[in-house]
Amino acid sequence: METIRKTIFDAVNIRGRKLGNRLVVAPMTRVSATPTGVPTQEMVNYYEAFAAGGFGMIITEGTFTDDFYSKANHNQPGIVNTKQMQAWKRVVDAVHSHDTLIINQLMHGGALSECGEHTIGPSAVQPVGLRATDPTRTPSPFPMPRVMGRGDFGVVKDGYVNAALRAHQAGFDGVEIHAANGYLFDQFITPHTNLRTDEYGGDERNRLRFLMEVYHAVKGALPAGFIIGIRVSESKVNDLAYRWPSGAETAQRIFAVLAEIDPDYLHIAAEGGRWSRECLYPNGQSSNSIAKSILKSPIIANGGMHDVELAETLLNSGAADLVSIGRAAIASPDWPKRIAAGAPVLPFFKELIKPSLTLGHTRQVMERFNESALC
Repeated sequence: METIRKTIFDAVNIRGRKLGNRLVVAPMTRVSATPTGVPTQEMVNYYEAFAAGGFGMIITEGTFTDDFYSKANHNQPGIVNTKQMQAWKRVVDAVHSHDTLIINQLMHGGALSECGEHTIGPSAVQPVGLRATDPTRTPSPFPMPRVMGRGDFGVVKDGYVNAALRAHQAGFDGVEIHAANGYLFDQFITPHTNLRTDEYGGDERNRLRFLMEVYHAVKGALPAGFIIGIRVSESKVNDLAYRWPSGAETAQRIFAVLAEIDPDYLHIAAEGGRWSRECLYPNGQSSNSIAKSILKSPIIANGGMHDVELAETLLNSGAADLVSIGRAAIASPDWPKRIAAGAPVLPFFKELIKPSLTLGHTRQVMERFNESALC
């Protein structure tokens, strides 16, 4: 029997929810909410453009989960109060008008905050690198985090549960627990930022324990049809060169523990944007293929997935079920429709996100690009 080749445009299911294709908008920091974390009309337009452009699912930028230590950036959106929730509902309604699913990424910055002077983390370890996302400020060291005590664990967990409940109230199809890129849960996973000697430190199971506890709490508080995914990565926003110790062996141990909670999907991020550099091991295995061999959950691959040949190779090898696209989507929000029609896509260039990640900056750059293209 001839094998039917999978394409990025095939429909797929995530725990009973049908997506029109396998293309996902990756979560990307855009710092374009109000100073109090309320999503804006510009954010409504931004997310709706991806839905109108043909993506099957959208994962939002990281959204802070409590008013204590979770916020990582100035003008980051939150979902900790009614005003923020209602503003997110406008985003959700706009996306749903195009039959696209939308997932709210829930994020706690932990020790990696660009805006907080008092932070918390699993251990008192100075984060590597410098604060650098605010172009109006001179890059400076991150604050030394305070070691999380028992009370902090409860506050963080309650924040995630309450944020997920508000996301459900806003109409989101699910939430993604951000355990990647150097933020709080990733700080627990990473040996050199987690020096604890209690049940939350030591081997992989202990270092994943808090993530698993929060996942179970969120899962238990939400209806059965509400999607709850997890995002992990090796590299970090402040340390792109970092890789898990022992590579594939560590990946096997981490994914074996995560398999026990059976997340609705696992999103494996390549923060630096290149899958072959960040997800492929010397023995030929990849973090995606290892995860797929261990978990029953759908796997989302990330890192240069606008390369259709690479994306479909991963789909057909069984290493991934969906692919998430970031920078190419910023340049061409209608990327799926353009690819399907064989039309040219707009190129990504670094000026779209530098010196500022804001939507206003991206819009202004694109306007200048379009004007010059017409000349």
